[in-house]
Amino acid sequence: MAGHSKWKGIKHKKAVIDAQRGKVFSRVIREITAAARLGGANPEGNPRLRLAIQKGRDANIPKDSVDKAIKRGTGELPGVSYEEMTIEGYGSGGVAILWEGLTDNKNRTSAEVRSIFSKHEGNLAGAGSVSWLFHKKGLVTLPSKSVAEDRLMDIVLEAGAEDLKTEGDQTLVYTDPQHFEAVKQALQRATLTWESAELTMIPSTTVKVENPAQVKSLLTLLDALEEDEDTQHVYANFDIPDALLAQQAA
Repeated sequence: MAGHSKWKGIKHKKAVIDAQRGKVFSRVIREITAAARLGGANPEGNPRLRLAIQKGRDANIPKDSVDKAIKRGTGELPGVSYEEMTIEGYGSGGVAILWEGLTDNKNRTSAEVRSIFSKHEGNLAGAGSVSWLFHKKGLVTLPSKSVAEDRLMDIVLEAGAEDLKTEGDQTLVYTDPQHFEAVKQALQRATLTWESAELTMIPSTTVKVENPAQVKSLLTLLDALEEDEDTQHVYANFDIPDALLAQQAA
C-alpha cells in the first residue's frame, strides 16, 4: 500500500493547485448535482451529497454555486444531466486502473478515455475484470506530528475505524464507509485537523513497479486520465518505490 498511499498524498497536493485552476470546482459541482439527483436535496439524508458539499467548502466554492448545483440536480433549475461511468483497464507493469466519471455524453467520454489508454501504453479491460480488486473505504490523512499515534489510535478506533498506518510524514486512518462520518466527528471533537478526508477505493493487492520507464509511462497515463474533464476519480493498485515516485513528481 505504500506506493498507493504516497500517490494519494501527491494527488492531494496537486488538488490544491488544481483548485486554483478551477478543475476541482468543476468536478465538485458535477458531483453535487449528481448526488442531489440521485439522493435528494437534503444532505442530512443524503451522505453522498453531504460529502460533496464538504468538498465544496474545502475548495472555497461559493454557497450560491453549491445551492444552484443542488437545484439543477433536483430539477428546480435547468441544467445538464450527468450520468455515472466506470471504465476499467491496465497500465504499464500490469497495474490495474479503475476510472470513475460523470458525463453528459457516454459515447464521447468512452472514446476519449479509450484514446488516453491507447496513447500511454494502457489497455481497456472488460467490466468487472479490475473493479473486484478495489473496495470502498473512508480514508482520513493527518500530519504524523499532529498527535501521538497511541492517542490517535484510541480516538479513531473507538469511533469505528478499521486501521491506522503511519507512512513518512502522514498518518492514514481507514474506515468502512458507514463509520467514516463518525471518525471525522471524533477527530473534530479532539480538535485534530486532517489534510484530506474522502471516500476512496483501496486495492486489496498491489503490483510492484520498479522499472523507471514503466513508472514514467504509468504515471503519465494516470495524469492524463486525471486531466480529462469528465473524470471524478482514478484508482490504481501500484506500489512504486518512494524515490521513483518523488523523481516523477518533480
